[in-house]
Amino acid sequence: MRAFLRSPKGARMSGKRRESLIKTPKQLVTVLVLAFIVPIVVIVLLAQLATSGRTYDEDARSPEAIAKRIKPVAEVNLGAAGPAGKEPAAKADGKAVYESTCMACHGTGVANAPKFGDKKAWAMHLMHGTEHVYENALKGKGAMPPKGGNLTLSEAEVKAAVDYMLGAVKP
Repeated sequence: MRAFLRSPKGARMSGKRRESLIKTPKQLVTVLVLAFIVPIVVIVLLAQLATSGRTYDEDARSPEAIAKRIKPVAEVNLGAAGPAGKEPAAKADGKAVYESTCMACHGTGVANAPKFGDKKAWAMHLMHGTEHVYENALKGKGAMPPKGGNLTLSEAEVKAAVDYMLGAVKP
């Protein structure tokens, strides 16, 4: 049975016996001291690096600068808005409304829309009166949707656009 427990001679991978790097008690003490000191020094240096932080300009630390950096992207201002249903005090620009909304159809005559400046086409609409033209523009008629398809327009803006278009055909 003993023959099975022992490895046969020459069965080692290398012919040399293993030797330790630590050969004296002084080397052993040095290795033990370094095994404790090196990790502590590394931990202290990492802690100092992590807590050192950035140094900022004094102006960047002022309350005004901080408030500016954390200010919301948008603000809601209800002070300029009037009560619901009231028109704004500023006069609507009929030409701008025409160019942004009405010109798509009235510039080319799409779906029998009277062309801008065409006196003959507008004469049939004007024989019922300007108020009737306003009503058609606000509520829609035929292929024309209410407010020319731009429901964000106010009543004053739609009327200003109608006045601008009628101004081009009236003498």
